[in-house]
Amino acid sequence: MILNIDGRTIEPRPDQSLLELIRELGMDTDKLSTRPLAAKIAGEVFNLNYVPVRQKDGSDRSSIRRAMAASGGHVRLLRYGDDTGREVYTRTAQFVTFLALHRLYPQAKAKMNCTVGSGLFIAVYDCKELSIRALKAEIAKLVEMDIPLIRQRLTTQEAIDRYAASGQDDKAKLLSWRKEPHFDEYIFEDFGDYYYGELAPSTGYMKVWDIQQKDGGFMFIYPDDQDPDQVADYKESPHFFDMFSEGEKWGYLMDCQTVADLNELVDSGRIRELIRVNEALHEKNYSKVADMVCQRGAKAVMLAGPSSSGKTTSANRLSTQLRVHGKKPILMSLDDYYLDRDKILPGPDGKVDLEHINTIDTELFGQHLAALLDGEEVEIPTFNFKLGKRVWNGHKMKMDKDTVFVIEGLHALNPVLLPANLDKHLVFRLYVSPLLPLNLDDHNRIPTSYLRLLRRIVRDFESRGTSVQRTIGMWDSVRAGERRWIFPFQENADVIFNSSTLYELAVLKKHIFPLLTAVEPEDPAYDEVRSIVKVLNFVQEADVDDEIPPTSLVREFIGGNTFYR
Repeated sequence: MILNIDGRTIEPRPDQSLLELIRELGMDTDKLSTRPLAAKIAGEVFNLNYVPVRQKDGSDRSSIRRAMAASGGHVRLLRYGDDTGREVYTRTAQFVTFLALHRLYPQAKAKMNCTVGSGLFIAVYDCKELSIRALKAEIAKLVEMDIPLIRQRLTTQEAIDRYAASGQDDKAKLLSWRKEPHFDEYIFEDFGDYYYGELAPSTGYMKVWDIQQKDGGFMFIYPDDQDPDQVADYKESPHFFDMFSEGEKWGYLMDCQTVADLNELVDSGRIRELIRVNEALHEKNYSKVADMVCQRGAKAVMLAGPSSSGKTTSANRLSTQLRVHGKKPILMSLDDYYLDRDKILPGPDGKVDLEHINTIDTELFGQHLAALLDGEEVEIPTFNFKLGKRVWNGHKMKMDKDTVFVIEGLHALNPVLLPANLDKHLVFRLYVSPLLPLNLDDHNRIPTSYLRLLRRIVRDFESRGTSVQRTIGMWDSVRAGERRWIFPFQENADVIFNSSTLYELAVLKKHIFPLLTAVEPEDPAYDEVRSIVKVLNFVQEADVDDEIPPTSLVREFIGGNTFYR
């Protein structure tokens, strides 16, 4: 069989790995920006140690692997510039970092905490004298050793017993919920670990990184997204970090820090209590934000957040709390200030980027906001998504002494929206994001983006009839827009609101699992679907929709939200 690897053709020998083929073609490099990290074949991601053609045991015959045959011999190499390639690199970095910690401090415990910009905070416990210098030296040593990262298979029960014996109860508890009889892990010397996705072929691939000391642990700094051959310029995000830490505290107080904890709550029926406490906490926090808005005397709330963070429900629930203060909130959407679609110029790649700030008529919005805050009456446009145009239908607004404008949109924290001469004291800035503090185990966190993708898949299918494949197909573009236009401004917020709930994975599974399992292996979205399913396979489904209030953020995605009636 002739393989086509990124446009280059080669005939593989039996038992020859992709990595060997890539090197034979001269496609391997020392630069992270151009170096292949993994491969996508027929919708699935494979480690470069994958063998396309195997020699059959005891014979001179060979067999083509299933995925290779399904792809017709086409292989796409993944590099750091691909989202999936970046994830391969970060998982490899995590393995090397935890291995280094184990070699230096075998009694210490380390836990993946949260991603902050270009850094990952790793908390370290039971370690009296953590030396960042020693840790960096040990990581550099492991990278220099270029240790092959080969998965080994054992039974699930063997893995549970081994992790329990080594004091890694978080892993043992999680695997007790695993239904598959076998389990794959990466082992070096006496250290074993596992990740829900592929790693690079060896530790030598991890050449761009840095570590900075931080209270309670350290920040691992990843390569720069725009220039992967350089370490990213890490910037502190104290508001974001504090809010995530508060979420972790609530997870501890509610006995729900890992998926295994959540499963036990589902099994015992205590998830209903978890729902009630979570919803009460959200209500209390909306009330606190309303208090702050009123104490400042703000006349406008700019409410931003990434896709599927619950912005619309948050705007409505905040408005309800403002009414308790005697205010008259008026909801506005930045979507109504979209430029007509035929006036948006395509980018250098010939595509229209609908996440770009230039899709918003920022000048008109700024004029309208300034006029409204000056007490003038203003006619507000409405964007007609079917026509792709802004329409004017006589919708007028005017502020009185009790009015507070609640303005929601992806770009709401971008300072270009506010005129230079506007009294910034009149504007309160709120950032909403589901900062889920729930881990699979100490070394495998559930990213915020994962929860948002689940929410969006369910919502878009239920309310818009959008297929799983289409939602996943748009997701990389959505995330690229967020990294450019939303995340850089999150620290501008006066308050960051955590819109996650500890219970919702168990609820979302009921709605999403039938959609995911219907996607076939040949589908381009299959690998992303498989990654989602790998996590959800550990989650116990909860049939408790009747316990979720009609104003809940979760209702924005599963349906039944009274704000949408």
